[in-house]
Amino acid sequence: MAIGTLIKTIQDIMRKDVGVDGDAQRISQIVWLLFLKIFNDREEEWQLTQPGFISPLDNRFRWQSWAKDPEGITGEELIDFVNNDLFPSLKRLAYAAGISPVGRVVGSVFEDAYNYMKSGTLLRQVINTIEAEVDFNSSSDRHLFNDIYEKILADLQSAGNAGEYYTPRAVTQFMVEILNPQLGEAVLDPACGTGGFLTNTIEHLKKQVNNPDDLLVLQQSIHGVEKKPLPHMLALTNMMLHGIDVPSNIRHDNTLSRPLKDYGPKDRVDIIITNPPFGGMEEDGIENNFPRKYQTRETADLFLALIMHLLKHDTGRAAVVLPDGFLFGEGVKSTIKRELLDEFNLHTVVRLPKGVFSPYTSISTNILFFEKGGPTRDVWFFEHPYPEGYKSYSRSKPLTIQEFDLEKAWWSNRTGSEYAWKITAAELAARNYNLDCKNPHREAVNHRDPEELMQEYHEIVRKLDAAQASLKHELMQALGGN
Repeated sequence: MAIGTLIKTIQDIMRKDVGVDGDAQRISQIVWLLFLKIFNDREEEWQLTQPGFISPLDNRFRWQSWAKDPEGITGEELIDFVNNDLFPSLKRLAYAAGISPVGRVVGSVFEDAYNYMKSGTLLRQVINTIEAEVDFNSSSDRHLFNDIYEKILADLQSAGNAGEYYTPRAVTQFMVEILNPQLGEAVLDPACGTGGFLTNTIEHLKKQVNNPDDLLVLQQSIHGVEKKPLPHMLALTNMMLHGIDVPSNIRHDNTLSRPLKDYGPKDRVDIIITNPPFGGMEEDGIENNFPRKYQTRETADLFLALIMHLLKHDTGRAAVVLPDGFLFGEGVKSTIKRELLDEFNLHTVVRLPKGVFSPYTSISTNILFFEKGGPTRDVWFFEHPYPEGYKSYSRSKPLTIQEFDLEKAWWSNRTGSEYAWKITAAELAARNYNLDCKNPHREAVNHRDPEELMQEYHEIVRKLDAAQASLKHELMQALGGN
């Protein structure tokens, strides 16, 4: 069964269930079921490869015990088991004493998860569909999870989750390639969503793995935080399918809820790569976790202040997606930008065109690349062009990784071009740290004098009225003057 068909089949079954209200609940239901199926398949592998492996789950709560048999429990018995036995047991793993790290991962997934389905018969149909169609110990089926994952994300984004724009794969891949993380470096996404940046980082680092010890180093170097339950659940699932067997470094939390002064040297990392939420406002009181100079409720500003604080002094480097509003904004934004130029090397701003996040938002975005240890001398700007014939991107015509070949070819041999230009830090300071710098190689659009434009407008209206009067006269003549 094709992946799109599989997800549609499951959703069609769920639509018949009176307990599931809307796409967001359907997706949440699919995700926790897929997680348990994936976890069971991984446990089967660990039992073969890890001597003495013991499941953190009681045997009756393992997928193979209650879900695997297509003729297993169903109807009211199944719903009663899931609601009153399975979920309470899995939720307890988040805080019970003596639980293994892998057990804590399961607990964190189910801490805020719910079973929305009320019909045990329909739930059994969903379980049987998943069990029959997907084997995550099959390398081909595991590879297909990327397609399942993309389909779930597309549905999640259309489910009305305002402010949640998942970063296109081409953008995450480009940012990882440019930062070029090395095995042993600590990598953090403080607003990791479903884990797109981290999975790209894992794939990049896997090319450097030569032995089991290297793999352990890789697993320990990936860190993420996500405050919303559903994306966090997807992130954990995604990590496991990319070889992070115990993704305990992917925390369910709000990175901004901890006072900035409480982050010490042990919290600092080599690389931060992220697309923090922008355009949103944090809950009351969150800004009090930051020094007065940073205090705002604008989420993206707080994240950038945190990122600057968390980079290691000697090796710290970052790539951050930010909207145009940050570039030209004043107040707290100006304070942050001044520190960014004074204490960091903001060496590159890649200006992405409108539509990169289409159809979810038309906001223009930028990728800021900077390193700990300043001050900045010059900032290079690179304006990413549309492919020939494009006026925007869309779901059917998204941004592709091949388009970034322009930036990659230019990166190590920087010269001015129709897409690239350089501005000194002193010039930017004189602009009150306005980084919204237009491409000087583009012809400036002359919008002309407003009074002149208004006169032209009135002349056009006069001619239009005259044309309408003439047409009316001709029609009346043709109709005999009536």
